[in-house]
Amino acid sequence: MTMTFGIHVGHLGGPLPELRRLWQFADRAGFDWFSVSDHFQESPPQGGDLDCFESTATMTAAALETRRVRIGCLVYCINYRNPGVLAATLTTIDHLSGGRVECGLGAGWHEGEYRAFGIPFERIGVREDMLEEAAQVMRALFDPARKVADFTGTHFRLVEARNNPKPLQSRVRIWIGGGGEKRTLRAVARYADGWNAPYLDPEAWAAKNAVLDEWCAREGRDPRAVIRSANVSFYLGADAAGAARAEAVYQQHWGRDARGRRGHLRGTPAQAMDMIAGFRDAGCQRLNIAFRQGPYDWQALEAFAEQVLPVFGVRRPE
Repeated sequence: MTMTFGIHVGHLGGPLPELRRLWQFADRAGFDWFSVSDHFQESPPQGGDLDCFESTATMTAAALETRRVRIGCLVYCINYRNPGVLAATLTTIDHLSGGRVECGLGAGWHEGEYRAFGIPFERIGVREDMLEEAAQVMRALFDPARKVADFTGTHFRLVEARNNPKPLQSRVRIWIGGGGEKRTLRAVARYADGWNAPYLDPEAWAAKNAVLDEWCAREGRDPRAVIRSANVSFYLGADAAGAARAEAVYQQHWGRDARGRRGHLRGTPAQAMDMIAGFRDAGCQRLNIAFRQGPYDWQALEAFAEQVLPVFGVRRPE
């Protein structure tokens, strides 16, 4: 199976010139995706003092400074923005990008961030209900065949709502992120065009992927209709010395992580090949390498593009 590659920024800490260089690198190096995260302050919190640029504005800049890559967010928290407002925002960015926007949605998790900005942090069942409603609202507003959209839910409502102009694309893909096996993966099967799970190793990702297949069968959905993707954090060096520097950063970011996530590329590109192949063999259709704040190791990124992407059938654009 062919697998493509993307670049994801899991914390928009910048510096801004580094972020801009990163999405331009993705566009020219053979990646087919660039995505941001959706936070207002440092996430995950590790002191709390890092810069954090806003996601829709960052997506807009990336859309204007690229030509090929799909532009998305993994994922927009459904409590932070009314889904109607978000649909209008993404439609505008879709026009600015020439039809390359994708919509990622998630139930939210960063309780400290909610509290800091006065946003009610409901129990997970309520947030999952809101996620399902938000996906339906945005699908209705994106739909070029619906001049007006009506929706009545517990949390969101549309009454003859209009989203003009419609996106350039006939169907804006909706992604749902997360691995909750009871509600999130059910929502993917019901409403999403794509699924993303972050920072799992191939074995754990494959187990979640199998659960998604089961939900597709229960919901009468062709599992082939759902694109499968994963994020893995990038702690690679172009050589042994670069790998040692990257490992020190990894230990700073994840060394005391209690959740036991193992979806991290460490060492050199050659040493990462087995994990990458494991994702491909498990059915992952796009693997996103993920970063926190810059500055980034550009030698490592170039080495990854030159040594890894061709092995998996990806060529640099002409």
